[in-house]
Amino acid sequence: MSKKLVVLSGPSGAGLGDIAAAVFAAREDVVPVVPVTARKMKEGEKDGVGFYFYDLEGWNALKESGDLLEATEFAGNDYGTSRRLVTELLDKGLNVMIDRSVDRAAQVKANMPEALCVYIEPSERVLEERYRAICRSSLELSLRMETAERQREASGFCDARVCSDDLEAAAKELSALIG
Repeated sequence: MSKKLVVLSGPSGAGLGDIAAAVFAAREDVVPVVPVTARKMKEGEKDGVGFYFYDLEGWNALKESGDLLEATEFAGNDYGTSRRLVTELLDKGLNVMIDRSVDRAAQVKANMPEALCVYIEPSERVLEERYRAICRSSLELSLRMETAERQREASGFCDARVCSDDLEAAAKELSALIG
């Protein structure tokens, strides 16, 4: 069976991190890939643990070579996913799983069409309950719900959808999709 890159996406509060952690814990053949960045290393960080760090020249070389499956800028720093690093893990017989925002997941799908993109979302009722637990105002709740709806509308490129009302059940469903 061929191994695959699995890209999880979904709104904040969907449980992507918990679901991914459950799959990683249950399956030795599913691993994360370390992302790449052009930001400066912070005190206590090590290259290859959390991130692979590049200077601007190295980052530009990654972009020009087509190695970045996806990239984004956040707070003035560049972040992305290396095709080479993903391919190395796939070639070792491992499935690779990452979670990315909808726009970044769409970039991966465009650059690696064979990737399995899975949109993870709870029902609207459960998502609202989760947001109510963390929002400090009705305005914040409304903005989060609107953002989640926009993300859902933009997720049409995804190959599958998993409901995350029950995180354990969602992890099992995701594991079955991976094969």
